[in-house]
Amino acid sequence: MTVTPAADPCVGNLATPVNSGYFIKGLINNLPLYRPGISPNFRGLETGAAFGYLLYGPFTICGPLRATEYQQTAGLLAAIGAVHILSLLFLLYNQPGKQPNIPPSDVTVENPPADLFTRTGWADFTSGFWLGGCGGAVFAWFLCNTVHVQELFKIAAGVWSVG
Repeated sequence: MTVTPAADPCVGNLATPVNSGYFIKGLINNLPLYRPGISPNFRGLETGAAFGYLLYGPFTICGPLRATEYQQTAGLLAAIGAVHILSLLFLLYNQPGKQPNIPPSDVTVENPPADLFTRTGWADFTSGFWLGGCGGAVFAWFLCNTVHVQELFKIAAGVWSVG
């Protein structure tokens, strides 16, 4: 396979097996940020749900209240707090005077969504991210409080506990 510059050789974005292979291109182009045909609000909702769901576990099992009876509530509140902080950062990204940066098409993503990288598109993404992140954290909390997952949760908490 020959290595050719994607657009401008001065940029340094070369077509390599990592960024232009079929599997990687398919994976990245199917992420919510680049998937064609969905609204910015749904992109944020899906991304936020994944973040909220995945942040709950580390905050619960490795958090400062991991050895108490409040560990699951503390993990939920910490995950929701982290989602709030990330949402505020997205909000700040949209506030300066110029429009959000529109990424050019490259070797990996040939058609980035134009509707996401506008002021209203980014605001819709941010509100969807907040709602999805809080919902994902609550879903993970609910799932960890079911009878079937409770035993697995105690095993995982015992592995990472200190003392």
